[in-house]
Amino acid sequence: MRVVVIQASTRTEINQLLFDTVCEVVDGHHDVVNLGVFPEEIENYTYVEVAVMVSLLIETNAADFIVTGCSSGQGMMMACNSLPGLRCGFVQTPQDAYLFGRINNGNVVSLPLGLNFGWSGELNLRYTLEKLFDGDFNTGYPVQDAERKKKEATELVQLHQLTTRSFLEILPHFDKHLLTKILSRKIFVDYIYQNGKNKLLLEKLTAYKV
Repeated sequence: MRVVVIQASTRTEINQLLFDTVCEVVDGHHDVVNLGVFPEEIENYTYVEVAVMVSLLIETNAADFIVTGCSSGQGMMMACNSLPGLRCGFVQTPQDAYLFGRINNGNVVSLPLGLNFGWSGELNLRYTLEKLFDGDFNTGYPVQDAERKKKEATELVQLHQLTTRSFLEILPHFDKHLLTKILSRKIFVDYIYQNGKNKLLLEKLTAYKV
């Protein structure tokens, strides 16, 4: 599984810690890529803009799972769940993370990277990510209810596909300024074009590249 770490500009100082912690807890079982936002970047990216990047990462099939966040984690979660292809959970604690990973069959987690991230905040971050990646996703929990839980998660994915549109469908109506700003971020654009498999979407996006 290809895991991408990307968070809003409000928490750039957390980026390296977030990336290093994800790498440590997956322990080589998944490929982990860091797409920032980095402290040295001059341009700022809001949680809405980063959520669009997250959607494009999933919709181009350049990533399988995203670890993201903003100051509270709530805005990023809401923005992600407003966009194509994303099933995002708000994860604050190890219990949240474990249940989301086993039950909900999502593809994005949004972490609170500012709220309550005080002394020993790095410990909660580590424990939370450890439980998120503790075993296979979508196995169901508890054991006696596993099959029912997996069935419900599948129904949710099917409902999501039925009630939301793809990025290709919304592209003609998308805010051109917003898309142009995102597609001028070289590290992000290089990554999706090198790793994305949705060639039609990538081709359509070229019209918005600077």
